Amino acid sequence: MDFRFTEDQLTFRDAVRDFLDGECTPTAIRALIDSPDGGALKFRSALAELGLAGLPIAEDFGGLGMNELDAVLNAEECGRAAVPGALFDSFAVAAPLLAAASPELAAEWLPKVAAGEATLAFGHEINPFVLDAEIADLLLLPKDGALYTVPKLAVTRTEAPSVDPSRRPSRIAWDGAGGTKIAESSRAAELTGLALDRAALYAAADMLGATQRMLDMSVEYTKNREQFGRPIGSFQAVKHLLADVQVKLTFARPVVHYAAYALVNNLPDKSVRVSHAKVAAGDAAALGARRTLQVHGAMGYTWEYDLQIWMKRVWAEAAYWGTSAWHRSRIAGAILAPNVDLGPGRTWAA
Repeated sequence: MDFRFTEDQLTFRDAVRDFLDGECTPTAIRALIDSPDGGALKFRSALAELGLAGLPIAEDFGGLGMNELDAVLNAEECGRAAVPGALFDSFAVAAPLLAAASPELAAEWLPKVAAGEATLAFGHEINPFVLDAEIADLLLLPKDGALYTVPKLAVTRTEAPSVDPSRRPSRIAWDGAGGTKIAESSRAAELTGLALDRAALYAAADMLGATQRMLDMSVEYTKNREQFGRPIGSFQAVKHLLADVQVKLTFARPVVHYAAYALVNNLPDKSVRVSHAKVAAGDAAALGARRTLQVHGAMGYTWEYDLQIWMKRVWAEAAYWGTSAWHRSRIAGAILAPNVDLGPGRTWAA
């Protein structure tokens, strides 16, 4: 079986990388950080022009009709560039959820999402906060075992503090008025569980990209920073610090890619594969943040250094779409109770 990405997938990824290298620089991120949306709307429109926002959206709705294997590489690139906002939650999580639950509403909203003219936000009980709610035009929210679409004016939003200023989490209060029910009972659980798996997959891919960026900038830093008349990168102890990160990252990347393959092919253990991906990427990101900060020293955490942008991103992302403990519990359930059908989004307990 050939697990390699196709030439078209790699070409699309390279186009996204080239664009982000030129436009989503640390200078641009800092310049937008104090804007109301942290720069999310600017990059939503720009990436839509590249076709990224329409990548997983059906061609009937103005998209490219691709899948998670096409999208996962680009989620990694967005993490590598620290793109503001949670854009994948809109077009790669909420959009497929809306398409599966309500073709009528999908026909109304998804062409706008693919064109970068609208943002969707998805809430799940696993997250106490909803990302990008301040710029969302439509929210998909579960309530009392059902799934609803809710216009932004029908909810009360309270912004929550975050270590990562490029993403704005909000606590959402909704009394049930003004929403449209699009799924209920087992169908709602199935759809929201699949959306959770997609969100966790893209969070894992984002952390891979962010970890790679922290590693790359630290390697470059060790070439230029001198101590005792020599670049610190020549010291074996420093080499080991970064080599450990590279090993962890190298082993995590195929785990994330296989989780995307499992989702595309609807494998029976797809949810467990996603949990494995979130844990592996999260472990690599945590080690990457710790080791690269050691290499830079305490000043690496200061605002003047670019490293802090990516450290804060992975620290915040570790809690999005299931903590490491939650995903390890789901993996444990598959190992210790393999004959129990947990379903997507459910945990196992002894």
